[in-house]
Amino acid sequence: MTKLKFRSTSPRRTCTKTYASYKSYKPFLATDFNNRCGYTDCQERWLGGKNTFHIDHFKPHSLFPSLKQEYSNLVYSCSYVNILKSDDDPENYLDPCVEDLNQHFYRDSSGTIFPFDNSPRAVYMHKNLKLGLARYGFIWLIENCYDMMKKLQVQVATLPEDSPKKKELKDLHFEFSTEFTKYFDYLTTLYL
Repeated sequence: MTKLKFRSTSPRRTCTKTYASYKSYKPFLATDFNNRCGYTDCQERWLGGKNTFHIDHFKPHSLFPSLKQEYSNLVYSCSYVNILKSDDDPENYLDPCVEDLNQHFYRDSSGTIFPFDNSPRAVYMHKNLKLGLARYGFIWLIENCYDMMKKLQVQVATLPEDSPKKKELKDLHFEFSTEFTKYFDYLTTLYL
């Protein structure tokens, strides 16, 4: 099995402001976490956007009340993972801003997330946060398809209008976007 990188860009906490409520940090977290879940690396757009994303307290505020408003303790998280993590012992988890998660997780060619066996915390997280669910691989595949369509669009735009290659790439882009749209339409009908 080919082991692909878990994520291409690691999050980093940069906010230096202080707020009375941790909820005020959400826009900063979204930016610092590249609009992705700190644990699954799923882009928020595929999971309902910012409104559906949560603020996880890496060290749960029920156990560490003094850290409730500390930006250095907050993680931008999809709701699925945040609910599963809940008030679990933080010693079982890898802080996505402190640890390079590429050293602990990888993906296969379908985007499925796997832990490296030599990382006990990654193995624990994978099991308890259900990181191996097909949804996270599927979102990774969709994001890659979207990126490819954007790159193809840029390539088409750089070619001269009378270029045969431009017509070929335009046709390819059209076919690709048509199939992509059909699939999204199909998914939409499943959830109506």
